[in-house]
Amino acid sequence: MTLTALKMLCRGIDLVVMLMGRAASYLMPMLAFVVAYEVFSRYFLNSPTIWAFDLSLFMFGYVAALGGAYAQQKKAHINVDILYAHVHKNTRQVFDLISYSLGIFFLWIVLDMSIGKLLEAIEFDYRRESEWAPPMYHFWIMSIIACGLFIAQLGRDMLVAIYYLFTGKDLLAQGDSDGN
Repeated sequence: MTLTALKMLCRGIDLVVMLMGRAASYLMPMLAFVVAYEVFSRYFLNSPTIWAFDLSLFMFGYVAALGGAYAQQKKAHINVDILYAHVHKNTRQVFDLISYSLGIFFLWIVLDMSIGKLLEAIEFDYRRESEWAPPMYHFWIMSIIACGLFIAQLGRDMLVAIYYLFTGKDLLAQGDSDGN
């Protein structure tokens, strides 16, 4: 029962992170279009926009932040494995637990600060200091969501590592056919 609940929790987190990562990836072509439109407008029409720089800045921030948890899920972050690759799998799991714990600690601080900044941005109607002057609250909402997703993914990875350390088995083995 508990094992089934753990697997369902991990797979649920995997699904949410994957869907958000893929959704964020759809912003890349839109970002490319905005930048291309600005280049065309500025150099060919001699009529630069007031919104393209801010919009592209926000879109890049969304892609980078919301894609972080997905990159963690796919093990696509850059790492230094001089020592990591040469130790036993149990030791690697301990290294992972330490790095996941540090990541969660850092992200928790960023999450807390983002909540404060969101409330401040709403209360004082903070806007980007540019000619277009878009509101800033959406950036902090995105930051909160991104931190939450990344914390959930790291927590899921910690559960998998702890399970392996205690049982010597992978929690989410590909050959699970018994429904657990």
